[in-house]
Amino acid sequence: MDKLNRKNFLKLIGASSLAMLTSKSSAAGLLGSFDEEKISSKPFRVAHLTDIHIQSGLVAEKGFASCLHAVNSLAQKPDMILNGGDAIMNAAFTFSKEKIKKQWELFHDLLVSENTIPVHHCIGNHDLYGWPLATSFENESKHTAMDEYKMKTPYYSMQQGKWKFIVLDSIRAKNSVPGYYAELDEEQMQWLKDELQNTPKDVFICIVTHVPVLAICTLFDGKKDKTHWSIPNNCLHGDAAELTSLFYQYPNIKACLSGHIHMIDHVNYLGVDYYCNGAVSGSWWKGNHYQFAPSFSVMNFYDDGKVSREIQYYNWQPA
Repeated sequence: MDKLNRKNFLKLIGASSLAMLTSKSSAAGLLGSFDEEKISSKPFRVAHLTDIHIQSGLVAEKGFASCLHAVNSLAQKPDMILNGGDAIMNAAFTFSKEKIKKQWELFHDLLVSENTIPVHHCIGNHDLYGWPLATSFENESKHTAMDEYKMKTPYYSMQQGKWKFIVLDSIRAKNSVPGYYAELDEEQMQWLKDELQNTPKDVFICIVTHVPVLAICTLFDGKKDKTHWSIPNNCLHGDAAELTSLFYQYPNIKACLSGHIHMIDHVNYLGVDYYCNGAVSGSWWKGNHYQFAPSFSVMNFYDDGKVSREIQYYNWQPA
């Protein structure tokens, strides 16, 4: 489909997206452990869109456009969109760099034509060329993703009112298949420690990663050995014990957001709420991933340090 026809097509779905099917979870474990109606302060609202996996074709294009319409049509419009990584599909090592570049162009075109909310980004494994294979091109691939996202560094922080968002880079290359694992290198770990130490105690912190630091849903993703539980370090941060111990030293760290697993959960550990926020693409634009439909989450960050989540199932069905 050429660019002009694609834009005409996307305009046609705009009206239906305004009547989107959204669902705010009523489960206390998903919303948080407090009554939002008793909070008078207006929250800073972040739409967490993760694992978009855009690719050429009406299924993915219509899906992502519908998601963006849903985000922009919310009664309480988010202040910011946070892309949690894996913006593009890049699903096979046989993809040429030219095909991957076209996926990036499609991602950017839809963000411009179907969205008016500021966007910030986190790097995912699918954003890196050659990610399924052992690779020695980590630096080149990482810099390409940074260029596409217009990021000066692969990890960074930003402050919005009483909240600081620390966006980390989960992805490390390794010389075996799959060609990546989740962990902070020594330089990034030191940067994180300095960032936490230099943040005033009255500023609340949300950590953002692509691969979860902690998530119970990783136990149920993919085929498992029935004799024991095992989670590989490409599904959960290999340095999770070190990170959770570090976070425990800073009571102003209130939440961690992640994606990657395409499943939804909420774990509270040592006073920190870990939210794994599903996938915009569901099962890579083929429907539900296990029991989890295509979705995005809106996170509410309050001035008193409380956090709540709204899971939004937008109006999309596979072809």
